[in-house]
Amino acid sequence: MRVLGVDPGLTRCGVGVVEGMAGRALTMRGVGVIRTPADLPVPDRLVLIERGLESWLEEYRPEYVAVERVFAQHNVRTVMGTAQASAVAMLCAARRGLPVALHTPSEVKAAVSGSGRADKAQVGAMVTRLLRLDAPPKPADAADALALAICHIWRAPATNRLQQAVLAAKESRT
Repeated sequence: MRVLGVDPGLTRCGVGVVEGMAGRALTMRGVGVIRTPADLPVPDRLVLIERGLESWLEEYRPEYVAVERVFAQHNVRTVMGTAQASAVAMLCAARRGLPVALHTPSEVKAAVSGSGRADKAQVGAMVTRLLRLDAPPKPADAADALALAICHIWRAPATNRLQQAVLAAKESRT
C-alpha cells in the first residue's frame, strides 16, 4: 500500500509518501513541504498548494491519501487556513478517484508513538525509527505527514474490516 500523508497548512503543507503493509517494514518514498508566501492572497496560496499536491500525486502515484482532520483551535485564522489546505488535498485526491482518510492528530500520535499526547519531538523520533531514517525529517510538518501515512497503513486493515462488517449487518437486515 502506498499512502500520501498530508499535514495541511497554508504556509507549510507537509507531504510524505510511505509504502508498506501493517505488520511489515515500512519504506519512505518521499518527504517534503509545500510552502506558500504569507504575503500572497489566500486564493493564490491555495493554487500553489494544489499545484504542489498534484506534482506529488503525479510523481508518487499513491493508492490512498491520508489527511490530518482539522480540529478546533483557539486561533480561528489558523483553523481556516488549515481547513482550506485540507480541502485542497481532498479535492486533488478526489479528482484522481483516490480514497481519502482523515485522521485526528491524537490518532496519529497514538499510532506512531503509543500515546495520543506525544509531542512533536516524540513523533519525529518514532517516524525516524519506524522508517529507519538517519535523522528526523525537518520541519515537523514533514515528519507529521509521514506519521499520517504510517497511521493510515496500520489502521486501514482494521477500518476496512469494520466497514465490511457494518455493510454486511445492514444487508442482513434487508
